[in-house]
Amino acid sequence: MFRVVVGHSDDPDSQNAIAEVLQECSRSLAGAIPQAGLLFTAIDFDHALILQRIQDAFPAIELIGGTTNGEISSILEFQQDSLTLMLFASDDMEIRAGIGRGASKNPTLAAQEAIAQAKAKSVSLPQLCLTFPDSLTSNGVLILDGLKQSLGEDVPIIGGMAADDYTFDKTYQFFQGEVLSDSVPVLLFSGQLLFSHGVASGWTPISQRSRVTKVNGNVVYEIDGQRALDFYQHYLGEERFAANYAIHALAVFEDQNHFYMRAPNGYDQQSGSVTFFSDIPEQAVVQITDATRDNILSASEASLKNALADYPGVEPTAALLISCAARRRILGTLAKLEYQLVKTHLSEALPCCGFYAYGEIAPLMSKGQTQFHNKTFVTLLIGTK
Repeated sequence: MFRVVVGHSDDPDSQNAIAEVLQECSRSLAGAIPQAGLLFTAIDFDHALILQRIQDAFPAIELIGGTTNGEISSILEFQQDSLTLMLFASDDMEIRAGIGRGASKNPTLAAQEAIAQAKAKSVSLPQLCLTFPDSLTSNGVLILDGLKQSLGEDVPIIGGMAADDYTFDKTYQFFQGEVLSDSVPVLLFSGQLLFSHGVASGWTPISQRSRVTKVNGNVVYEIDGQRALDFYQHYLGEERFAANYAIHALAVFEDQNHFYMRAPNGYDQQSGSVTFFSDIPEQAVVQITDATRDNILSASEASLKNALADYPGVEPTAALLISCAARRRILGTLAKLEYQLVKTHLSEALPCCGFYAYGEIAPLMSKGQTQFHNKTFVTLLIGTK
């Protein structure tokens, strides 16, 4: 048995919202006891109260989650300033939570501690990892490196970085009954599990392929031996680059055909460097990209179709959806269409849950290496054998 249920409330009062969500979930559970759960909420709620109510209802639950830049579910579709909870009840799989603290001091170690804690509670080898780390205090690429070192390269990692509604002040992560910052929560799945995922962005390369020749973490100084700023302005022109540089992300190629996205968030005229939201490897092959709102929207549908095409079972039990806060900002009032496009390919009864993140985590393709993404829509489908 594998049952997944979702609750979602847009009531601004924390007490009322979690009461509504728990009532919805309990009704759908029909007496089943959830083993684990995911909680995604807006930044302004009383998170400690919400977690306490969940612990009161389900004392043994393995729970993680985080704050968001918007929430998604099959109950209320896309919302802002809401909270949504997904619960997993199963008697043929193990789902265990772990937490790593102090990510700003040592992101790799924090990630390793989270995995070690979750593994210590499990008797089976993990097949899938979900994670929703702090995005503002640490480096998502280094956190992912730590997770991969602990899990091995063959365990897919799916997740998104906790957000705070574009204030870039402080995000919160949830672990059992704790409200944390600067942390890495994880949930490990093992047992009779089936899953697949899809990744798409909607951004299209428009420049020649080039190589990053000087970089320090997320600051790119040279591409093909010329200043990164000059490289950008060669293709876009000074005025177009200055007005719209944030839309022109870099495609970073994993291989000849597959790339992940890196979004620029500033540049320096004097040094000629361009700063990105996430690290870019030295010698990486890159291309400048462009996107339209239509292409961005169609990517959510492409992500879901990729996941459906790869799903190894007859029909999934639930879907987890993670989109980028930058996508939501560019789409504006059209952001609600991302989920509406996805749901046209899913049964009405399929529970869906998700959020808008400050960076997404997923392999580019089935059995590929997990990567850290910007501006990307990630779909995870899960079910049981």
